[in-house]
Amino acid sequence: MINLHDIRYVRLGTSDLVGAERYATTILGLEVVRRDAHAIYFRSDSRDHTLCYFEGDRRDHTTAFEVVDMAALDAAGATLERNGFRAQMGNAQQCEERRVKAFINFKDPSGNSIDLVAGPAHSGRRYFASRDAGITGFSHVGLRTTDARRDEAFWTELASAKVSDWIGEAPLLRIDEVHHKIALFPSTYAGIQHINHQVESIDDVMRAYYLLLEHRVPIRFGPGRHPTSGAMFLYFEGPDGMTYEYSTGVRLIGSEDEEHYQPRQFPFGPDSFCMWGSRPDIPEFKS
Repeated sequence: MINLHDIRYVRLGTSDLVGAERYATTILGLEVVRRDAHAIYFRSDSRDHTLCYFEGDRRDHTTAFEVVDMAALDAAGATLERNGFRAQMGNAQQCEERRVKAFINFKDPSGNSIDLVAGPAHSGRRYFASRDAGITGFSHVGLRTTDARRDEAFWTELASAKVSDWIGEAPLLRIDEVHHKIALFPSTYAGIQHINHQVESIDDVMRAYYLLLEHRVPIRFGPGRHPTSGAMFLYFEGPDGMTYEYSTGVRLIGSEDEEHYQPRQFPFGPDSFCMWGSRPDIPEFKS
């Protein structure tokens, strides 16, 4: 089994690095870590970086997960190869770009690009937001799946994820105590469906709501509250059609709860995405 320790970063292709940087700092409130000729790196917590925009195809998305050490990375590569997945080891330049000791890249059954990384760098200084967004860290991704049951089996049988709840066929998967770090939403194609950052409180969600209105950034869903995780949320449009989410108050499922926790089945419908009555303008959240 591939033991996932934590989610690490996302990499997104874009044809407009200048616009992506403006959005990430002015709207998201992330800190610029560094730039090179073809990429910009941002962070939202103590990790070296949690988001990288690079010059490339807007459909080129990669999500990274950390494993605990090199032995775990080698074991993960062997597990993938035994099960028919081609695992490509990153070269020295690619490792330097990602600020990791080593990584392998593979495609999940839907075709989502996944990095497994060992020895990722941390920052020696505090995250300093470009605006007062209240962000406490990069927390989870929604991934598109062309077969939710098949991909759920991949993440829970080959990897160490566990189902917290389902919304219709969509599983919400945890790899630590946080209700979910991965959410799989049925679609006709692969890619990152949304990117979540946690914020300190509902005040930060609402401040963001009014800032988005002021900047005329399309709000895709919310403010609202998920009945699954209990998190209060706001989804909004980002560069190249990406959806970003702020949320706060997510449910934790600690080790003491594991033995007795039973995943819940929610019907696929608007009330299962928001208990306050907000209605989504996100294709994968609509019937």
